[in-house]
Amino acid sequence: MTEAEFIKELQSKSTVAYNKLVDDFQQKVFGTCMSFVPNMEDAEDIAQDVFMEVFNSISKFKGESKLSTWIYRITTNKCLEFIRKKNTKKRFAFMQSITGNAIPFDKTNYFTEINHPGVLLENKELSATLFKAINSLPESQAMVFTLHKVDGKTYQEIADIIDRSLSSVESVMFRAKKNLKKILEHYYRNDF
Repeated sequence: MTEAEFIKELQSKSTVAYNKLVDDFQQKVFGTCMSFVPNMEDAEDIAQDVFMEVFNSISKFKGESKLSTWIYRITTNKCLEFIRKKNTKKRFAFMQSITGNAIPFDKTNYFTEINHPGVLLENKELSATLFKAINSLPESQAMVFTLHKVDGKTYQEIADIIDRSLSSVESVMFRAKKNLKKILEHYYRNDF
């Protein structure tokens, strides 16, 4: 079956096609979710949301990109939406100290619960440090860095997923590496 035929099956709401879609993409989507939100339970919930969105929106898919690119775009957007909501909830749930000073949510602590399967660091502390550093980057830099270095996507695949030019992705990646270097140098300098 060609991709176009498979998409038509999905658009006709075929249960068989939807099950094949889940079988083909389940691990990839979950891996990407874990790259952005390294918390097993939340990543599973986001992955389920991704497949529901794909199934509910497949009729709008125009075939301007590959199906896999479209699915990764939805996955990335769902992950970023989750992170934004998590940060917003925490921001409004400030804890007041005795002096009345609000204690803001530090997103870097939440996103280090477990090691991502794609991160080949044996030391959990180093992995946690890396995720803290990545999540302290501006959103676009964290997204591009994660898709490239953790998920193994090429710059062209990332450009397709986030709907930006190749040169824009390369530029964002350059800034992400530069900023990570500063963040990690600062961490290790203060660690000794």
